[in-house]
Amino acid sequence: MWRIYLDYNASTPISQGARMAMAPYLEHAYGNPSSLHWAGQPARAAVEGARAEIADLLGATPDEIIFTSGGSEANNLALKGVAFARREKGRHIITAQAEHPAIEAPCAFLEKIGYEVTRIPVDSTCRVDPDAVARAIKTGTILVSIMHANNEVGTINPIAEIARIAHANGAFMHTDAAQSVGKVETTVDTLGVDLLTMAGHKFGAPKGVGALYVRSGTPLEPLIHGAGHEQGRRAGTESALLAVALGAAAREAADLAPLQRVKALRDRLWTLLQAHFGNRIVLNGHPEFRLPNTANISFVSKVGADLLAGLDGVAASTGSACHSEHVELSPVLRAMGVSPEAGMGAIRFSLGRATTEAEIDATVADIAKVLRVGAS
Repeated sequence: MWRIYLDYNASTPISQGARMAMAPYLEHAYGNPSSLHWAGQPARAAVEGARAEIADLLGATPDEIIFTSGGSEANNLALKGVAFARREKGRHIITAQAEHPAIEAPCAFLEKIGYEVTRIPVDSTCRVDPDAVARAIKTGTILVSIMHANNEVGTINPIAEIARIAHANGAFMHTDAAQSVGKVETTVDTLGVDLLTMAGHKFGAPKGVGALYVRSGTPLEPLIHGAGHEQGRRAGTESALLAVALGAAAREAADLAPLQRVKALRDRLWTLLQAHFGNRIVLNGHPEFRLPNTANISFVSKVGADLLAGLDGVAASTGSACHSEHVELSPVLRAMGVSPEAGMGAIRFSLGRATTEAEIDATVADIAKVLRVGAS
């Protein structure tokens, strides 16, 4: 049986560079990075070296990088940190309807404690219209948070344009770039953002580590209070082990050349499936402004979970949740206006740097076999 992994948007394998970087810190370099003695200082140097590598990837300075436990914490710190720090300036936040739960849930929490959140609709390709953001901004708008690339359909938003609108109206700009780091350019000056979220396990680091970029001068109230770690912005003893893994993964992620091959394989998947199924499949997401590794494809009138269950060892994700009596579309597909007939058959195929042409061809053949059997 084939074991084909096409769920890289969910999580990636730990890269060779990250594994090698971690090895010394599993046994020898065990000191506390805050300690001034011989055991602590190598750990401190490792943490700061990793911080510099992450800053290099984003085109930032090392003092603008905060280590976190992952993308969810980074998103929470960005949203709540700015909201709490600027509460005297205003209590209005703008986001979008197709954001990750790690954005939606903190926004819902802030609403419970007196903040106002405007959720901008997305179009049928899952893109946010910058003009809609401009219309939503008002006196008291303190933060705009729009994801760089959607995790389900891969659509890339016009973040630089939205950031210009936010800044022209005195608001800060945050983007959740958990899905785009290592796949497309994410330099912070090109995007024009004040805060940017990254999640290590999306680009070759282990789970449990991420980072938040915070542009110098951006106000931020810590979520975790304690000692003065991370320049007083996030208390907790830093993990040299996880930091060096994230730094190594960031160094590898800076080379985007392999993504041209990945994009070609993604397009091969779509082309082969079209040849088999024609108008019985639909591509969800923007055909052009999309992550090079992501193809969210609806098998019309099929149930995605049933199709995946019939495949021999292909790991991918569905865009719907199956319940006892019905199939519920994901909030992203629902926000895009995808019909239930198409949405219930949505499958997200997300490729990685290790994906091969043979794996793509085998996946298509397996899908054709399952659907042929199901139709008989």
